[in-house]
Amino acid sequence: MPKMKSTSGAKKRFKKTASGNYKRHKAFRSHILSSKSTKRKRHLRKSTLISEQERKKMDMMIQS
Repeated sequence: MPKMKSTSGAKKRFKKTASGNYKRHKAFRSHILSSKSTKRKRHLRKSTLISEQERKKMDMMIQS
């Protein structure tokens, strides 16, 4: 049986933390920034963790 392949899109977008969670970047930061407030753009810069419901799906996508 062949090896399971990791989803390459997920490998590029998510990082696994030491506690087993996954870090991700926030959306809505790429274009049409003039209509967004400075405070909103500043908060979108920070990374966040994926939700608890998505963790099992991510474990399947990123086998490490």
